[in-house]
This record gives sequence, C-alpha cells and structure tokens, in this order.
Amino acid sequence: MIDLKSMTLPELTEFLGELGEPAFRGKQVFSWLSRGAESFGEMANIPLTLRRRLEELCVLTPPEVARKQVSARDGTIKYLWELGDGNCVESVLMRYRHGNTVCISSQVGCCMGCFFCASTIAGKVRDLTPGEMLDQVLFTQKDSGAPVSNIVLMGIGEPMDNLDNVLKFLETVNHPDGMNIGMRHISLSTCGVISGINRLAELGLQLTLSVSLHAPDSPTRSRLMPINRAYGVEALFAACHAYFKKTGRRISFEYAMIDGVNDHDWQADLIAKRLKGMPGHVNLIPLNDVEERPFKPSRRTAAFQKRLESHGVTATVRRSLGGDIDAACGQLRRKTQKEGNPQ
Repeated sequence: MIDLKSMTLPELTEFLGELGEPAFRGKQVFSWLSRGAESFGEMANIPLTLRRRLEELCVLTPPEVARKQVSARDGTIKYLWELGDGNCVESVLMRYRHGNTVCISSQVGCCMGCFFCASTIAGKVRDLTPGEMLDQVLFTQKDSGAPVSNIVLMGIGEPMDNLDNVLKFLETVNHPDGMNIGMRHISLSTCGVISGINRLAELGLQLTLSVSLHAPDSPTRSRLMPINRAYGVEALFAACHAYFKKTGRRISFEYAMIDGVNDHDWQADLIAKRLKGMPGHVNLIPLNDVEERPFKPSRRTAAFQKRLESHGVTATVRRSLGGDIDAACGQLRRKTQKEGNPQ
C-alpha cells in the first residue's frame, strides 16, 4: 500500500497525475493530509471515484494514543504513540509564552548509545517515515487542541541517521499549503554526525541546528557519547565553524549537566576556547534521572553558567518541564517496555 503522507506535494501531484487526475488535485489531497485527515472519506472536495481509488491503493495510518501523561505543574503533555506496526514513539507538547512547541521523534529507538539517555537503552528498531513524523505534530495538535507553532526534532532517535526522511518531513511541514510552520521555528538536533551537518550546510535551510555536545574534551565525551569515537570533538567543532561560515546561522549547543563528570571550570573554559570566532549558544540542561544510568544532576549549573558568561559565551539554563510525567526523551517508552506493553 502507498504511503501518501510521506510524499512531498510534487510527488503527490505526480502520483495523482498517473491516475489521470489534474494537477490541482495534488494540492487538495495534500491539504487534507496536512490537516490530519484520518480517512479518505473526510476529503469532501475530492470526487467519490478518486476517494475509492485511493482507498484501494493507499493507506492512512493515524497513530493511536498508547499512553498520555499531563503535567500538573506546567501543562506539558507527554504522548506515547502506537504506530501502524505496533512500535511506539514519544512526542512532548511544551507550552511557552511565545507559543506551543512539540518535540518529536525521528526513529523508533536509537543506535547512538549515549550513556545518560533512556532512548538508546534497547537500541534502534527502525527509521520513521516522513508521514510518521508529520503525524506526531498533527495528532499532538488535534488531541491537545493546542496549535503548534514550533517543532524540535529532539525526541527518540538521531535525525541525521534518518536524514533523507527528515528532509522530506521538513519540506512537507514547512509548505504553505500544509502546516506552514516556518523553518526558523524548527530546530534539528544531532549528537554530532558530521556528514549530516555538512549536508545541512550545503542546503542552507533556515532552521536552528542544535548539537548535543555534553563535553568539550574527547576523553569525557567518548565516555558519555560513543559517537565521539567516530567523529571526534575537534572535528565536530571544525564542522560547526564551517556550518556557521556557510550559513551564517548560530548553532545551539545542548549540554546536560552531570555531577562531577562534565561540570568543571576547565571544561567551561574549553567550550569558550572552541567557540571562539563563532557565535554559539550553550543551553545547559538539568539532567533527568534515568533509573538504568548512574549519573546524577550537577550541583554546579549556576557556577558553570557564570564561568561561560565570563568568557562572553551566551549560556542559559533550560527551563525544566514535565518532570512529573517522564518527559525526558525515551523515559515513557522505556517504562512501557518494562511493563510488557507496546514497544
């Protein structure tokens, strides 16, 4: 069966043209898909004969809410979505004064092996399709009733490990006949896949690139993030400098504060040294406790921030949302797996 929602508008228009349909039908169907249509019967301005033909050839597989948790503290909503094949992924709706942000997953599981993250404990199962990424945005919006204005690809999975599908998703969600969410309202996170950073630099998309740094020195970063053994931190910063030179876009560096591991003054000094000549923003993240991991939240976050700022580095501490609902990446899926429920 054909997955229409994973098609870009040109691909959809070409497919319908092969069925003998005029070009404007592509825009009509694309619009319905981008509104979260759950059946072809909902597409009221599409001829009945075409709707029946699409039902024969194509599939719509809206995700089911396997689990939903709402924070009593701040209204954050954590969704565990069950996909058409029974696998599950997470999305998080976060409410800010400037609008609502949804954090989505790009893979079922993750193969990157970061030692402080729950997403990677059971490994990677498969990539998500562009349509499955789009559905996380659409159905989070539909279920919550909260219009989504911003997207972050920081959920389960490494987006650069599924970059072709991610790029198709970005084209679809950004399209004016679709959800029309501007690239400047989208952040894409990577743990440091340099080939993906280089490809994004060539494309020149106006999104925000977020790099999961977590340590500026190779011994510590290799301990925390196995990818550092393939793409060393020195090469990573070189790629980031090249990205900025090519695009002019400031990079955000994500930094989970881990007690006694990456929170020393000399590491703040090294970050500042590596950022020299490139405007970067360091986002300090209070570590979420993961039952299977030995790391604990740092007690030096404020001091680390002050040390960075003393070098002229812009550093903020991420506001903690959804701490009472397992909102950190992979926690809810992991808990559900341990209970013997969907993957």
